[in-house]
Amino acid sequence: MKRSLGARTLAYPTPVFVVGSYDSEGNPNLMAAAWGGICCSKPPSVAISLRAATYSHGCIRESGAFTINIPSEDLIREADYVGTFSGRDVDKFQELGLTPVKSDLVNAPWVEEFPVVLECRLNHTLEIGMHTQYVGEILDVKVDESVIGENGVPDIELLKPIFYDPGTRGYYGAGSILGMAYTAKRPDKERE
Repeated sequence: MKRSLGARTLAYPTPVFVVGSYDSEGNPNLMAAAWGGICCSKPPSVAISLRAATYSHGCIRESGAFTINIPSEDLIREADYVGTFSGRDVDKFQELGLTPVKSDLVNAPWVEEFPVVLECRLNHTLEIGMHTQYVGEILDVKVDESVIGENGVPDIELLKPIFYDPGTRGYYGAGSILGMAYTAKRPDKERE
């Protein structure tokens, strides 16, 4: 039997994205966003939803770009910090000793210390209640050699990304592989 919990933001897992942007004076800024994910294959695109009250909301709207920096487990403190304090009040790069890197593709900074970075040009905005959804076309993905697997893409076991649980407000790591995608057979064909 299932219990009704009402209309709530309980989808699992949610990513821990660290969003990079420049403010109107060209200062680099970071924020954590868990409301996001891939939203299109062609063109490759990612969506993030931010409250209008966040400093990054205006930065992205003005600059027309953002980066998605994917932290590994060893960067959980940094990811939590950028989601706790506002760029209006503190220079998060300086406070955390992180290195801002100016993208050569979009008007947004990325974080040198984070193993995976998506450089995104803002393509669409959609007002949804108290959030604005920003859809960015991914122009490039930069990946540290240390997390690239044998197949030439990031290996989740090397990357060790973190996930946010909106129900408990906890952070979690990736578990072990359970199987490979696109290998299921129709139930009536499994007997053959």
